[in-house]
Amino acid sequence: MEDKRILYVSSEVVPYLAENEVSLMSYDVPKMINDQGGQIRIFMPRYGNINERRHQLHEVIRLSGMNLVVNDMDMPLIIKVASIPKERIQVYFIDNDEYFKRKATFSDEDGVLYPDNDERAIFFAKGVVETVKKLNWVPDIIHVHGWLAGMLPVYMKHYYKDEALFADTKIVTSVYSQSFDGTLDNDMLKKVLFDEVPEKDVEMLAVPDYSNVMKASIAHSDAVIIASEGLSQDLVSFIEASGKPFLPYVPKDNFASAYTNFYRNQVL
Repeated sequence: MEDKRILYVSSEVVPYLAENEVSLMSYDVPKMINDQGGQIRIFMPRYGNINERRHQLHEVIRLSGMNLVVNDMDMPLIIKVASIPKERIQVYFIDNDEYFKRKATFSDEDGVLYPDNDERAIFFAKGVVETVKKLNWVPDIIHVHGWLAGMLPVYMKHYYKDEALFADTKIVTSVYSQSFDGTLDNDMLKKVLFDEVPEKDVEMLAVPDYSNVMKASIAHSDAVIIASEGLSQDLVSFIEASGKPFLPYVPKDNFASAYTNFYRNQVL
């Protein structure tokens, strides 16, 4: 994968958040490609529970300052950056005081999902793309991890479909069993349609539960990786029926060669 450019977009990444299936793979896969000589960038949200001083985050003024529109509201975009120690890997953080200042990731201290998680997902998707445009860095592959990043494929295929920068970029989505209970905001579909995404392509978001958010992401990806051994049969069947290249679950000990071969032979 030498000199290939891969953009990793994840809802969680170690060492900035606790270890789980998503956050670990969102570190291990980029590290593998980095070790192979690939050029990588990682993007994640800057949640309020990330210790900025310990991880040496700093704002990138030249990338910050634009407003992104979410559901007809202007939301300021702040970009911060840090480097993973010893790995020479840059991580970009999408930040906004309204969406990401609170001291947790997806839910409050009682385990109740934040009511604006759908808007946070839309803001995150737009923030990533707008920042990559400013960097003028053309990825060969965008690899998406975690449901909060799940709107990125949707927006790439519709909202940003005429961006020449991404004309040859392929999108891969890793699908995990790590989910959420209940649904996101019931008006999520309306907010996505506000951005002129065709309703027929995202009608599953009328019921924005975990499965349907991931189905929207899968439907707008070029290839899919089943990243959890215990993925629901509903999602496995949807992936199999999509007609897209997909990589069945590979145990973590063996993922390196399987992912590299999938990138080379099925995606690029």
